[in-house]
Amino acid sequence: MPETPPNGDPFAELFSRLPTAPSRDAAATPRAAARADTAPGAGEDTPAAGERVAARGAATAAGSPDAAASASPDPAEGAAPAPRSRRAAREAAQAAERTSADQSAPASQESVATAPQEAAAPQSQEPAATAPQEAAAPAPVSAASAVGAPSAPQAAPPPEKPARAVSAAPAAGPARRTAAAPEEPAPAKTPLPTAAAASAPAAGGRTPQTLDALFESSHDDDEHARTARHHRERRKGRIAAWVILGVVLAILGGIVAGGFAVWNTYESQIRSFMGWEEPKDYEDGIAEGEATVTIVSGDTGASISTSLYQAGVTKTDEAFYDYLISTGQNPEFQPGVYTLKQKMTSAAALTMLEDPGSRRENTAQLPEGLTMESTLIRVSDGTGIPLADLQAAAADPSVYGVSAASLEGWLFPATYTFDPDTTPQEVIKTMVDRTVQSLDAAGVPVDQRERILTVASIIQREARFTADFYKVSRVIENRLAPDNDETHGYLQMDSTAQYGYNEINKGTASSSAEALENDNPWNTYVHPGLPIGPIANPGDVAIDAAMHPADGPWLYFVTVNLDTGETVFTTTYAEHEKAVAQWQEWCSANDSDDC
Repeated sequence: MPETPPNGDPFAELFSRLPTAPSRDAAATPRAAARADTAPGAGEDTPAAGERVAARGAATAAGSPDAAASASPDPAEGAAPAPRSRRAAREAAQAAERTSADQSAPASQESVATAPQEAAAPQSQEPAATAPQEAAAPAPVSAASAVGAPSAPQAAPPPEKPARAVSAAPAAGPARRTAAAPEEPAPAKTPLPTAAAASAPAAGGRTPQTLDALFESSHDDDEHARTARHHRERRKGRIAAWVILGVVLAILGGIVAGGFAVWNTYESQIRSFMGWEEPKDYEDGIAEGEATVTIVSGDTGASISTSLYQAGVTKTDEAFYDYLISTGQNPEFQPGVYTLKQKMTSAAALTMLEDPGSRRENTAQLPEGLTMESTLIRVSDGTGIPLADLQAAAADPSVYGVSAASLEGWLFPATYTFDPDTTPQEVIKTMVDRTVQSLDAAGVPVDQRERILTVASIIQREARFTADFYKVSRVIENRLAPDNDETHGYLQMDSTAQYGYNEINKGTASSSAEALENDNPWNTYVHPGLPIGPIANPGDVAIDAAMHPADGPWLYFVTVNLDTGETVFTTTYAEHEKAVAQWQEWCSANDSDDC
């Protein structure tokens, strides 16, 4: 069955709310009359409607409002409301749900008859399945009746039931589309969504989302996306920050390490170039405490300057010597032991060295690491005992209970003060007894005394700091180990080669090629194992280190900075070569006799 043409006119509802003028019901245009005449079934099934239209036209033409009113269609006469489309029915149902009484009230039958295009009118209760002519256009009217000609209406038998016809004179304007033929329906327009329509369930049980819900859902999605993106960016930022921090720390570490190495190597040159040189001498008036300095026969200004610095009298090694050069002085110093103060100026130290009251009588100061020959010279200078007498007294070790061939290593280093009538033998015995006391304190067995003194004498000559004493002791023991496949039992200590070649008092750290190649029983470059005896007189720390070496795998060591005494201990020869290159670099940058 054909459906009622959809009412797609968006202005239909608007015009339906306008008041209906009497003249518009009767003023049918020729075009409307022509449509009424040409409509299918016109004048055949609705004679009563034609008579009413003619009557209204006549009344309107006569200008009588009462007549026009009496000619209006009467619902009692059987005029039913025009059928609606499905969309109109849905809109009516939605409008019925509105809370406003004006919008929900059904339109009157009169409004339906005069404005069939109004979408708010209630749908006809009669079923849509009627005769085809029931869905036809309104009953036709002649052109004369449309213009109000005074012709008598034609008589016709009344229909058995009211015809479903709309007014023959539809309202002008948009109402014409309602009266158009079915084959020319107006294009349907999608109605704008309303609040009621948005809240109604959609077909198929799906609830459509409102505009606010759509925006809210979109807002939530955007918020989640922004949060996830923010977390990703923060994570990337943290990773980048750690990477940058690691790079910066690596760069700073390299700069610090490189700067430290350069500073240790070229400190004096850098200070001189930048003008950062510290004063070489102490300030006047800050001297304190007490210091003992020994001057031996043959000492010069340079050697005395070093002795003063080692005793803590002057600030730098060259301070006293530079003072003598700058002032043009060349004094003659008397051998002996002198009592001075610490932190003195070079001028004040020279004054006290020239004062006979500062010299201690019958006193000998013996530092660690002196050979027996150097020790006897200092004792002679301090006590006034002839050197030859002291050498004769030390010629036979058995007199003092020593089974070794020489007293080398047995004259303990210390500061001794003797009575004026002390004999040479008593002086030698005093020093040997002090060595035995130190050996017993370290727990050295009697039969191991010579060996321990030999190891301790090497330690005393090779190391400068207490911690290094125990490491050097470990290097010696590792090299002497039977399973040593690296050096095969050779100690290769420069101090032993220098002692055997009589270079040990030369005052240099490095050995000459002749000393390294000389075949003597003390040269550990030529002969494996320990030398035949001690090479110097060790002190308490060296003896203890020989008895208790540190733990470690070291086989090599080299002092890379002769000013500071920094020493590098290594396990492999390749590592040792790198340390040797570092020492050579220091020597090339510093004018030192020890190189």
